[in-house]
Amino acid sequence: MTVPRLLGSFAPGTAPAASNPLLLLLPSLGTTTALWDGVVRALRADPRTEALRILRIDLPGHGASPAAAGPFTIAELAGGVLAVVDEAGGGGFHVAGVSLGGAVALELAVGHPDRVQGLVMSCSGARIGSREGWVSRATDVRSSGTASLVTGSASRWFAPGFLGRDAGGAGAGALAALVDVDDESYARCAESLGDFDRTHDLATLDVPTLALSGEHDRVTTPASMQDLADHIRGARHIALDGASHLAVLEEPQAAAELIAEHLVEIERSAEASVVHDRGMRVRRAVLGHEHVDRAIASTTPETEAFQDFITRYAWGEVWDRPGLTRRDRSIATLASLTTGGHEQELAMHVRAALRNGLTRDEISEVLLHTALYAGLPAANSALAIARSVFAETDAAATAEPPTPSTND
Repeated sequence: MTVPRLLGSFAPGTAPAASNPLLLLLPSLGTTTALWDGVVRALRADPRTEALRILRIDLPGHGASPAAAGPFTIAELAGGVLAVVDEAGGGGFHVAGVSLGGAVALELAVGHPDRVQGLVMSCSGARIGSREGWVSRATDVRSSGTASLVTGSASRWFAPGFLGRDAGGAGAGALAALVDVDDESYARCAESLGDFDRTHDLATLDVPTLALSGEHDRVTTPASMQDLADHIRGARHIALDGASHLAVLEEPQAAAELIAEHLVEIERSAEASVVHDRGMRVRRAVLGHEHVDRAIASTTPETEAFQDFITRYAWGEVWDRPGLTRRDRSIATLASLTTGGHEQELAMHVRAALRNGLTRDEISEVLLHTALYAGLPAANSALAIARSVFAETDAAATAEPPTPSTND
């Protein structure tokens, strides 16, 4: 077995942006990267995705890629794809593939989850067909050539009436390209599909996944694509009306819209994750590991969203702003909590103030000053809480740690 040499085409983003994610597009068996032309045009016209870098890669013996030098597995085909990605700059990427391209995309997601940021599988599967069927297809192509597949492919690839409505268009172009595919390379690709099965890896896949199907597809049916999505955590499936196996060619605008939504949501979630991680670091630095660990442990399904909210916005955004030091923010927080009468939060933030560098005398002075504007009773209660925290700190070696509020 060998890793095939693959070639493709790279297009930079057409608009400046803070980041330019890479989208990798893989075609199906018997087609070239032209399969994605309509989708690429739609993505380029969409302000949400015009900054995407797009890399399209042909299968062995298809389009720009040289003929296969020997047999290969889907894993080795994925290795050939990664080599091209690395030549184009490497790093993480989103990947979308149709049929065989979708299988390669899944292999990349399973084998390289550190690099695959998002996955789109169109009319594909963790296993497609049977080994016997693919071996038979390979034998037929070696005997009669890819030209013998045109009639059968036309009925499998496209929904009823599509070629008539699209006379001389993308569908006819895909069938013409099929004739030019290297026979032996096609056969090798078919045999690699016969040995491919990632069914048992779906449950552990942790890559945001979108599954697309065509309403009329008899190869990878909408039901099979729904089953695929059901086995991948968080995945969703959308069936494209009026399309068949090459749904992205037949309905490029609809496919592009769904892909754009998927990628935008992934990028948004990635940004939120960065802010959440930053917020958690600040939260632990200010409140202490023990407090935060207990707060996290007491999180319930009802409070989970709120915990995420305060971690990202209170701690990842406001507390991490450069305009004030954490010491300054502790002063503002103590004054605010005293003024608002939020006594249940005060003990926690007196501890935080000590951790942020305020002395006991300074904390007392903050509360004394606050009394002028918040009122004597509020400041008196706050001082009582502060004294309790000071006493607790002095006896820290033997005192039972108080139950923390889970709201900060």
